[in-house]
This record gives sequence, C-alpha cells and structure tokens, in this order.
Amino acid sequence: MSTDFKDYYATLGVSREASPDEIKKSFRRLARKHHPDVAKDKASAEEKFKEINEAYEVLGDPEKRRKYDTLGAGWQDAGGFGGAPPPDFGGFPGGGQAREFNFGGTGFSDFFERYFGGASRYGFPEGGFGGGRHARGSDIEGDILVTLEEAMHGGLREISLRSTDPRSGKVETHTFQVRIPPGVTDGKRIRVPGQGEAGRNGGEPGDLYLRVRHAAHPDFTTDGADVFYELPLAPWEAVLGAEVPVPTLDGLIKLRIPAGSENGQQLRVRGRGLPKGKSGARGDFHAVLQIQTPGSITTEERELWEKLRSVSRFHPRAQR
Repeated sequence: MSTDFKDYYATLGVSREASPDEIKKSFRRLARKHHPDVAKDKASAEEKFKEINEAYEVLGDPEKRRKYDTLGAGWQDAGGFGGAPPPDFGGFPGGGQAREFNFGGTGFSDFFERYFGGASRYGFPEGGFGGGRHARGSDIEGDILVTLEEAMHGGLREISLRSTDPRSGKVETHTFQVRIPPGVTDGKRIRVPGQGEAGRNGGEPGDLYLRVRHAAHPDFTTDGADVFYELPLAPWEAVLGAEVPVPTLDGLIKLRIPAGSENGQQLRVRGRGLPKGKSGARGDFHAVLQIQTPGSITTEERELWEKLRSVSRFHPRAQR
C-alpha cells in the first residue's frame, strides 16, 4: 500500500537546518495556537494538533530525525513510499507474504506508523502455519497518541483497523471503541481483547495492544504519574520570594516561591499529577524554577542594577 510522505519540517514551519531549540520553540508556539482547549474550531484544531505532535515526535528526537532525514532524501523523485513493509518489521521464514495492518483514530498517520511506530502490524503469512490446524490469530501492536487531558480524565476513542490482503490487495476495515483509562502513563500498553488478527480454521482471534504515547504538551511533561512544568521567574522573585500563579492540569494554582530559590530547583505540589489507577491517589506536580534575566533594560533599570552591584555582598565566584 502506498504511503504518502509527510513533510514534518513544513508542518512545524522550520528549515531542515533548524536547531533543536528552534524546533522546540516552533512546536510550543503552534501547539498553544492549535490546542483543542483554546481553539474556536475544535475539530480542525484537534487534527492540526495531532499533525504538530507527530512532527515533533520525530524531529524532536535526534535518532528519529536522523532516520527521517535519510528517508526523505529522495522522496520527491520517488513520488511517495509504497509496497513492501520496511526492513524493521522483518519477514517470515520461507518468504510468506504477510497481511498488513494499519490504524485509524490513533492520532498517527500511516507514514508515522510505517517508519517510526516501532511496532508489529503483521500477522500470519498468506497460507498460514501448520496446515489445517486450529491456530490463534496473531496479536497486533500499535501506538496511540493520548493527550494529557485524556490521560487525566480518561475517555473513549474510535479506532479503525484496516487489513490488506497481500495477494488481492483487498482492504477490510473494522471499527471499534477503545477505552482510555484515567491516569494511563506514557509507554503503557492498552489491551483490547479479540481485536487482533482473526484465527485460522476456527482458532481464537488475537489481541490488539496499543502502546500509549503522551502527546507533547506546550507546557507540561510527565514522568509516570508526575507532571512537570518549567516556571519562569524574574531574578527578584527568586531572591525575595513571591506568590505566583501556575497552570496545572486542574487549572491555575497559587504557588509560594521561597526567598533565596535557585535556578533548576523543583517545588513539589502533592496530588496534582495524573491519577494512579483506581485507588484515587494521584502523582505530584513539580514546578522547575527557571530564573530569567531581561534581554534589554531601560536607563533607570540599569542604574538600579548598578546600584545593586555596588551594595551587594553576594560574590558567587568567591564562594568556589
């Protein structure tokens, strides 16, 4: 089956020579603009948000970006990718042809699934193994893009599974719903019983396993059930202390910044992370302090900074 090439650089609006920092900044800007929670047209924003996430999933990872740049070197002349599965997926002994599976509704395009999903989507070779014996269908694995809002509250996702007969080219599509449990963490697999490949000669069908990939968020990252936020602070807020508004997945909270806080310091708010299964417990929220200095200052501000320099007893190099 032919797979259209995805120009991830164009999706993020950056050049092929863009630095990792430029890619990250562009992703954050676009993700905030097209986040379904803030956009007026939620349907189109959701689709755009998925495209932006997919592009960042590849270009934000050095190894995936290297592989993508290699794949894309001659894509315009090739007119797209087609036909055989990529070498990563392997084959069957004896050269049997495998039925190919593709997903819809997971948040990833066919192009991503084919070259960057890192999952098995191929079942029995045509003709099967073991002659006329009963045989359970193969399990199928895939990736599913889950937003942090979905991970927070759970939800239902309509998934379509397309299988292609390797000889006739006939495509069969089966659609079903998958429940995303609250608190599902990045890397966890959701098992969908009986939605894998059909069994042979009366055998039971296999299962479908969807590996969760947390959608990159413009503000938050996760580690298990814990949520992290980089909190920008002015120097005086860190030195004198402050109370600042901080966004969380539950909405804004007021966070007290202790006087004398340091760059990179983490302030933990218990129970403001993702849910932990059915227990009702939740992970923690971590604000990672990022002390920033002004890029430009007025004449009055410069005078005040110079006065601070003259009266301050703080000399960090003298402490080494």
